[in-house]
Amino acid sequence: MKISIGCDHAGLEMKQAISSHLQKMGYEIIDCGAYSADSVDYPDIAREVTTAVLENKIPGILICGTGIGISIAANKVHGIRAALCTNEFMARMARQHNDANVLALGSRILARSYAVEIVDVFIKTAFEAGRHENRVDKIKQMEKTHERG
Repeated sequence: MKISIGCDHAGLEMKQAISSHLQKMGYEIIDCGAYSADSVDYPDIAREVTTAVLENKIPGILICGTGIGISIAANKVHGIRAALCTNEFMARMARQHNDANVLALGSRILARSYAVEIVDVFIKTAFEAGRHENRVDKIKQMEKTHERG
């Protein structure tokens, strides 16, 4: 399975740790940057990761200092449900109840080792559908209703 991952300059070390972990588990990584500690704009990274998520129908992981800015940017993309998670419970619920397709993490908020655990929960958890499917469908309808041309 493929996973798209990207970060701004603040998330570089966390991205590298998560990518290494996922590769050891057999995942193919689509690395959308950043590739150095030089300053980059997180909306550009969010665009690259979300494009890969939608084109390949794969999960994505985004990392910035807090996870806030990059998750806001990602959620501007039609079809993306990015969830900023700070613990395993949030990651599980994001997948089970919200069918989140992008996980956002804050490198200045979380220890790298704990972030890896959150990633594991996120990628191993399936959407429960059922009563939650109607709610996700309403989110999708909101995207269509509020599109701007």
